[in-house]
Amino acid sequence: MADTIRLVIISDTHGFHEIVVPPGDVLIHGGDGCKTGTLDEARQWGAFLDAQPHAHKIAIAGNHDRCFEADLDAARAQLPSKLEFLHDSGCELDGVRYWGAPWQPWFLSWAFNLPRGPELGQKWALIPDNTDVLVTHGPPHGILDRTYAGEPVGCEELRAAVARVRPRVHVFGHIHEGYGVASRDGTMFVNASTCTLSYRPTNAAIVVDLPRDRARPAELVSGG
Repeated sequence: MADTIRLVIISDTHGFHEIVVPPGDVLIHGGDGCKTGTLDEARQWGAFLDAQPHAHKIAIAGNHDRCFEADLDAARAQLPSKLEFLHDSGCELDGVRYWGAPWQPWFLSWAFNLPRGPELGQKWALIPDNTDVLVTHGPPHGILDRTYAGEPVGCEELRAAVARVRPRVHVFGHIHEGYGVASRDGTMFVNASTCTLSYRPTNAAIVVDLPRDRARPAELVSGG
């Protein structure tokens, strides 16, 4: 058994299913696989994920994935049965504990909006303390969350939850112009938005090696 697990991380693909995805052990999609969130778009997103060769695949919904908010069961049925679709839920794969959730501070009239404050805090309170890899659609406040105007729009309650949980890797997207990687207090933060601000799918997938030894930090391989 290898002493590291290779994570291949993408997000905000918005229906661009011709992108090149590097090989690895676990493919993680941080939401917004759809453009407007129809069931047909969800089916196409599912076909894209199903075609990838990774042994394990994880995905969450994002604000463009409206059908997942309107009818979660019907939308989930469009995705591969072997996909780990996380929705305020977690899974364990090869000893690594993952948790995923789609929520973000209120943003126009898109899906999975909640007001800043206690309602978002209640969602993040569900994250177990032993989470290794946290997958949320939106970023925490102050980390890879600045818009083109320079405004930090991430979630304050999520930032507090990350400080409590201290995941080894925190994956998100949503703010396309925040694409990149940052490390703080033992957590590697990955904004893996595939699409740019102008919705061009030109940002590379971010590849991270996660050592099985929890005393060792995650290592950036490529992207970001």
